[in-house]
Amino acid sequence: MPRMIEKVRASTLSAALMQAASKGALALPAQETIEILVYLATQNKVFGEQARLTLAGWDEKASVATAADPHAPAEVLAYFADSRNLRPVLLPALFENPSVPDQKLAAIALSANVDTLQLLTASQRARSSNLIVQSLKQNPRLSSAQRAALDGVTAEVKTEAGENPPEAATKQHMVIAHSSAETDSPELNLAVGEFLKVHAAELNAEAGKPFQPIGGIIDDSPDDTSEEAKAEPAVAPAPSGPKKAAVDVGSKKESTLQKIAKLDISGRIQLAMKGTKEERGFLVRDGTKLVALAVLESPKISDGEVEKIAGQKNVLEAVLRAIPMKRKFAKNYSIMRNLVFNPRTPIDLSLTLMKNLMVGDLKALSGNKEVSETIRKLALRMHKQKMENKD
Repeated sequence: MPRMIEKVRASTLSAALMQAASKGALALPAQETIEILVYLATQNKVFGEQARLTLAGWDEKASVATAADPHAPAEVLAYFADSRNLRPVLLPALFENPSVPDQKLAAIALSANVDTLQLLTASQRARSSNLIVQSLKQNPRLSSAQRAALDGVTAEVKTEAGENPPEAATKQHMVIAHSSAETDSPELNLAVGEFLKVHAAELNAEAGKPFQPIGGIIDDSPDDTSEEAKAEPAVAPAPSGPKKAAVDVGSKKESTLQKIAKLDISGRIQLAMKGTKEERGFLVRDGTKLVALAVLESPKISDGEVEKIAGQKNVLEAVLRAIPMKRKFAKNYSIMRNLVFNPRTPIDLSLTLMKNLMVGDLKALSGNKEVSETIRKLALRMHKQKMENKD
């Protein structure tokens, strides 16, 4: 006989029973009731709001027991650990539940309030995880006393089969930390913490999405070694030289992609804001909007990088729209020109920006068959008008 949760998922219950389920009024074990409520709260538009209200006031003892149960459904634990649904009474149980991933607790740690920070810094689970400890240190609300206490913590290294302890320890943090000596700068950590806090709801909604670059891996792959290659003499080296260089460049890109692929969304956001130019070049093409937008929020990104991004066809439209929203980029003529010439730029944005183009660029735009006919025609008209005004 199917469980009630399966009937709820299959939408085979009457409206009256669904209403009762959203109020937790069905005669079911506590854990199954909570599982049904979480499903309705996250998947059902009709009864979701009622289910969320019911969960917010659900029996404390039963909620704590579920939050502490390592066999509880992953969806339930993820709901309880979501920043929008956090109940202080559940936090100790969630922190010590081995089925709640360190990455989820690290995300909580980054934007935790003062009370939650106090619970986390006292948690043995948190103190034994390098990833959570480093996320705690990045929280701008962490007191100097708490920071000093964490500085004295020697996190236990959890080894994996076939690996040496240094290789197994907190891979996500190491991937992020290797990228820059500025990783722990207060300004950069504050920027990351603020971004994660502002976008906490979206972050939780997108949780679990892997790195999937738009346009695939090969197309227009960033290459930080290009400048080094240009700096080398034009004299042809020994026959094995070019082949070896090509292998090295390919290996470097593959290594970077492997590191990025190991990160969850929170980790990729941190890397997008703290990482290297090469890492930003890959992450701006992330199919997850939050990650791609985080690249533009990086205090380390240069106008040259944004100029290149503005002309790329393998980025989300949201990225292209976000560029002129930043005043420092909007003042850069080359960036705005690249946006208008980019066929992926939304037409309404191009129409707004093209009025500031120079005469020569308007003429070039009018003949650019990659952009829409509307853009070409308007560019030709504006070019003629400016030429007439010159005369």
